[in-house]
Amino acid sequence: MKPKMKIGARFRRVFAISFLSLVLHAPSFAQTLGVSVPAATHGWAGGLNFHAEKTKSRLESQYPELKIILATASNASEQANDLEDLLTIHQIDALVILPFESAALTGPVRNVKRSGVFVTVVDRGLTDPSIRDFYVAGNNNQMGRVSANYIKGRLDENGKIVILRGMPTVIDEQRFEGFMSVIADTGIEVLDSQYANWNRDDGFTVMQDFLSRFPKIDAVWAQDDDIAIGVIQAVRQARRQDELFVVGGGGMKDIIRRVKGGDKLTPVDVLYPPGMISTAMELTTIKLLADAPIEGEYILSSPLITEQNADDYYFPDSPF
Repeated sequence: MKPKMKIGARFRRVFAISFLSLVLHAPSFAQTLGVSVPAATHGWAGGLNFHAEKTKSRLESQYPELKIILATASNASEQANDLEDLLTIHQIDALVILPFESAALTGPVRNVKRSGVFVTVVDRGLTDPSIRDFYVAGNNNQMGRVSANYIKGRLDENGKIVILRGMPTVIDEQRFEGFMSVIADTGIEVLDSQYANWNRDDGFTVMQDFLSRFPKIDAVWAQDDDIAIGVIQAVRQARRQDELFVVGGGGMKDIIRRVKGGDKLTPVDVLYPPGMISTAMELTTIKLLADAPIEGEYILSSPLITEQNADDYYFPDSPF
């Protein structure tokens, strides 16, 4: 997996080691990094929190002059309050944030930015991209296109499908637009699309509704592996697992295990790594401690995971 990098005019990741070396010999000035992420409300977020905690411990151990305040929020209002505390109580010098919702957090992040704080946004972009200094994410448009290309090929450009989206965020729009652009000129019919909030219970409920309303469904795009788990449960409960297949996304080990085993209901998956929070924290630390020219975007690719390459993406000890 080779991430696409656009970090300043001359910066390349190979120089990161040099910048970290400079940090070790730089004068010691206390710097505070605030990290604000959603609580582990679903599997992918659980993986995100796991990587955030591990990276916090490692970076603080490596750099005594660095203090990291990690805050997790169960909803957008709580995250907005966390940002206020990070700014006024902890007086952060930089912020790494994965917004709970794009629109609801745009204003609060703008207030942080106005205080002179360096802002790194992860995954779910803000509705005003100009606020951020740096952006780390998976390739959401590509994730949608990769999923659609597989479904299009399997269905020979004809068939009936349903779509279970995430929640109203920028990345959901990017995935959905990428998917729809691929099937636009085909005979594939989207019977319906509904938000399932990246949640397996909602995935189960939405899929139950689809199954009750549509006697023929050839494929399901679940967009997220947590949603896909709920979809699988609903499909098996309705005894319709031999009629369709499901394409999820994220790289959850439970789904990858199914792909490895040649499961016909979940023949593939599309990667979207929760470890991107570590990349964001590490590069923002370089900015804080070495004043490196970190700016622009760091975009990770979203490859198709198949039975043939699933071993490369299967990590049984991971929480996700």
